[in-house]
Amino acid sequence: MASNETETKNKKLTLIALILMIFTSVFGFANMPRSFYLMGYGAIPWYIISGLTFFIPYAFMMAEYGAAFKNEKGGIYSWMEKSVGPKYAFIGTFMWFASYIVWMVNICSTIWIPFSNAIWGKDVTSTWGIFGLNSTQTIGILGMIWIIFVTFTASRGLEKITKVTSVGGIAVVLLNVLLLVGALIVLVSNGGHLAQPVVSAASFVKSPNPAYSSSIGMLSFIVFAIFAYGGIEVVGGLVDQTENAEVTFPKGVTIAALIITVGYSIGIFMCGIFTNWNTVLSSKGVHMANCAYVVMQNLGFELGKSFGMSQASSLVLGAWVARFMGLSMFLALTGAFFTLCYSPLKQIIEGTPKELWPGKMAEIKNGMPINAMWVQCIVVVLFVALVSFGGDAAAKFFSRLVLMTNVAMTLPYMFLSGAFISFKKKKEIVKPFVVYKSKFSTWLWTILVTFTVGFANFFTIIEPAVDGNLTDTIWMIGGPLFFAIVAVAMYRRYEKKYIGKDEKTAV
Repeated sequence: MASNETETKNKKLTLIALILMIFTSVFGFANMPRSFYLMGYGAIPWYIISGLTFFIPYAFMMAEYGAAFKNEKGGIYSWMEKSVGPKYAFIGTFMWFASYIVWMVNICSTIWIPFSNAIWGKDVTSTWGIFGLNSTQTIGILGMIWIIFVTFTASRGLEKITKVTSVGGIAVVLLNVLLLVGALIVLVSNGGHLAQPVVSAASFVKSPNPAYSSSIGMLSFIVFAIFAYGGIEVVGGLVDQTENAEVTFPKGVTIAALIITVGYSIGIFMCGIFTNWNTVLSSKGVHMANCAYVVMQNLGFELGKSFGMSQASSLVLGAWVARFMGLSMFLALTGAFFTLCYSPLKQIIEGTPKELWPGKMAEIKNGMPINAMWVQCIVVVLFVALVSFGGDAAAKFFSRLVLMTNVAMTLPYMFLSGAFISFKKKKEIVKPFVVYKSKFSTWLWTILVTFTVGFANFFTIIEPAVDGNLTDTIWMIGGPLFFAIVAVAMYRRYEKKYIGKDEKTAV
């Protein structure tokens, strides 16, 4: 029995297992139809560029951090604190944590779209209304109820509900298979003709979406491509679990990155096989939050036609494909929501000095930061109320939430990549795994990765203002800026109260 346990403990990740872990952590199904909605085939080059200038080099940075600090409890806070300093680390980590708050604001409102698809086979959220409220306000109320319910359930230690994640995960894998096989069946049935024609090389550059047809619009799309590669931070903790890490790890990351980049590119192209942008995606009811369901419903409809079914039967098949996708995404998002309502919060509280947190926020009860979870819940409720009762139409409401999430969740990447040069300079930090062996390669890739993320966010933020929509720009700046101010205020309070003037740590 003891020898079996030792054997299990000593089991290391093989190349294939490592590639699969990276793939499942990063690859997101909805990114493909959403990217097709925004840019058409024009999304493909941006995924390749972002993969080369951000995804692969950033993954190697995370691997170096993870190997050097594998015994540290505080995760990315420890990485930045030991590389740069506690103030920089706290602001960067707080921004990372805040990005999950913005994610929750987004999901507790948009989760009703997969729910609607699962029940009715289409998005009917724009018709919802209670107590004389419009659909946007109704969804906002439902979102507030959802975050309160999740916080109440998770704070009682009932996190076992996250098992729905695995069920949702399996269903999302089947969705990828359905997209690939279904698109090929439609292609053969249509005699090799694409629903979204490739007129020339310009089809892979210019977007059919008027909102993304300008140069600034196209450049702002990079943040979506970077966001699609999110989740690579998990790689940091896998180095010491990998067999023959010096050789296997860089090979695994490179292969996984290539598979993910090519996978996204093929998936976007597959959407064009059965979806004509102007016919299917240009109508007023289609927006960033529901376009994936519209695309998959259309796949079901086109499959029905390929099988010789009647128009009515094809529409029914389309509705069932949308239901399957709705159920899959609802289960996956529910599981992720339950985990993320306490996991990032627990990590930041356990990793940072307890004195940083006012009152009893740092208290952990039954393995959960209960007090902090309820404060987080109130913040999410306030943000949902602000966005949903702002008076905009549903399409603008969902677009604003998605844009806020993309900017908020990619900004912390700049803190981590920005700290990498300091990390490499510090000789006292033992680095058992090294990819960037020269000073030149360290500087080159740090600048390139940080610039890519900064460049993408800059164009995403200014794009609405250039088009005369200053409100969206303010919202995208407002979310991250609010949390940055909160982080600075918290650290200043901690400095004044607990650190002597002479001992103040420089950033």
